[in-house]
Amino acid sequence: MKTLLSLLVALGMAAMMSFTLIHTTPAPPQDRWVAPASAKSIKNPFSGKASISKGKSIYKTRCVVCHGDKGKGDGPAGKSLTPPAADHTADYVQKQTDGEIFWKISEGRGAMVGWKLILSEEERWALVNYIRTLAN
Repeated sequence: MKTLLSLLVALGMAAMMSFTLIHTTPAPPQDRWVAPASAKSIKNPFSGKASISKGKSIYKTRCVVCHGDKGKGDGPAGKSLTPPAADHTADYVQKQTDGEIFWKISEGRGAMVGWKLILSEEERWALVNYIRTLAN
């Protein structure tokens, strides 16, 4: 009887530990959307407050609906997307090079439109510069 009780307790603890691991490990962000290696080396030719301000203005009119006002991916449309809209404040976004972010803005994926035919190159770089200001 003690052996059976010990076995049941051990199984119960193992189940609880498994549940905890499964429900505390974050899902991979953005389905691991990776820009091509060539994008890493693309250099940002724009900087400064004027570029950030321009990026903020574009972001507020074009990006907020999916990425949210603070860039957390919690905009009204972004919550229902699969994969969900990126959290621009998160390390997995902020650790990318400017070139990688620029490439993703330009090319798009799935529900995210590619902006290269809609926004100028300077406007897309301005978005990159603004997204940098959203870091946690």
